[in-house]
Amino acid sequence: MEYMQGPVTCSQGNILCCQCGIPIPPNPANMCVACLRTQVDITEGIPKQVTIQFCKQCERYLQPPDLWVQCSLESRELLAFCLKKMKSSLSKVRLIDAGFVWTEPHSKRIKLKLTIQKEVMNGAILQQVFVVEFVVQSQMCGDCHRVEAKDFWKAVVQVRQKTLHKKTFFYLEQLILKHGLHNNTLRVKEIHEGLDFYYASKQHAQKMVDFLQCTVPCRCKASQRLISHDVHSNTYNYKSTFSVEIVPVCKDSIVCLPQRLAQSLGNMSQICVCLRVTSTIHLIDPRTLQIAEVDGSTYWRYPFNSLYLPRQLEEFIVMDIDYIRDVKQDAGSGMRSNKHTLADVWVQKTSEMDTSQQYHCRTHLGHLLSHGDLVLGFDLANSNLNDEHVNKMNPHHIPDVVLIKKSYDRNRRHHRRNWKLKQLEREKEVMESDDERQYLEFLEDLEDDETIRKNVNIYRDASKIPVESDTDDDGAPRISLIEMLEDLHIAADATGGEGTSMMTE
Repeated sequence: MEYMQGPVTCSQGNILCCQCGIPIPPNPANMCVACLRTQVDITEGIPKQVTIQFCKQCERYLQPPDLWVQCSLESRELLAFCLKKMKSSLSKVRLIDAGFVWTEPHSKRIKLKLTIQKEVMNGAILQQVFVVEFVVQSQMCGDCHRVEAKDFWKAVVQVRQKTLHKKTFFYLEQLILKHGLHNNTLRVKEIHEGLDFYYASKQHAQKMVDFLQCTVPCRCKASQRLISHDVHSNTYNYKSTFSVEIVPVCKDSIVCLPQRLAQSLGNMSQICVCLRVTSTIHLIDPRTLQIAEVDGSTYWRYPFNSLYLPRQLEEFIVMDIDYIRDVKQDAGSGMRSNKHTLADVWVQKTSEMDTSQQYHCRTHLGHLLSHGDLVLGFDLANSNLNDEHVNKMNPHHIPDVVLIKKSYDRNRRHHRRNWKLKQLEREKEVMESDDERQYLEFLEDLEDDETIRKNVNIYRDASKIPVESDTDDDGAPRISLIEMLEDLHIAADATGGEGTSMMTE
């Protein structure tokens, strides 16, 4: 009698399919996969063609009953939206995988390749792959329908600033673009002394008002007008109006503070220069370098106005300068600026070079000025100031000249500027001839002030190639490439044409 050596191995035998008779591994149904599919269709009850609604104006899809969602082609959001349309029919099967099948962008067809599993006869699990086609039908959403009907806005935000210069509005425009507050606006209309933002809902308008109150010193008033009233359902239709008034003070303005406010800010001089306007008004005393911030609520309790308009700036030439190193600080005075240098300056108007008339003033621009430099300032000695706070001041405390900023060659700065800003699309009621000059001054302010520049998206202008020369270095501040963003351009799509909406006919 012989004994078998080595381990005993077990092998699984095959059985014959009960339908076609081919040998197969044993399974609960005793049928091969091909015969099992002929007997059972696990995709039964799942529609192979589904219709979805798409608005061509705002490029959103309708999610019943009345929600419109934004989805880009072949995105995760669009995949979830399509699967949600088939949620009820996929409840009896197990979804294993789902993905897009490429279609022409203008074909109005979206195809999904689905892999599902389901338990069939005697516990056997069958897996099947199939394609579902989504037919995109055009349907205008309610918001776009109201826009086309010219009766579309439910709320309007009226932003006003009672000043002739628009520096604050240019800065506010960049903040709105950076934070995306313009996405919900139906339209933006530019009128005299401000902008009007129209919205389809009161909530979006309230969000804009809250944003304005956090970014610029202002005050707001709200009102509403009854449009219609349904007595059966007791529903009211209102149109809301939010009036936002921004303080009438801009960057590089000279202001005369009320005496009580100047004392509360650390006994600073009443004649101050506005450095910038952000969420507060930043002021500096050119005689002592003392700085202070005035918020919106404080301003409306103690209001003050600009003494001069920006177009009244005069050009001076520095004849002599004496830097002041040590300044005695009085008791109770506020903080002093570390970014500026105090100096005594003797200047002469460039329009009076044929005379010997010179002016002495104390300025905060000592770190920028030297002999022979050009500087812009306001002539208070030869001006007739009509301000209630100035009239109450001692005439000996009013300086002859207040210097604002150093002057550079504007044409040279514009020639080497290799960056740009985006702008809001808005309707203009009146085209003012001074807008272009004011916008160039705002671009120069961005180059001069790094603090304001941090809150603005600056894009590199690929169309401009700056030409450097030995004579271009005049000391004017510039914006480095590190601070610039690359602008997004929609290139040609796979069909060879320009990148357009899928629903373009």
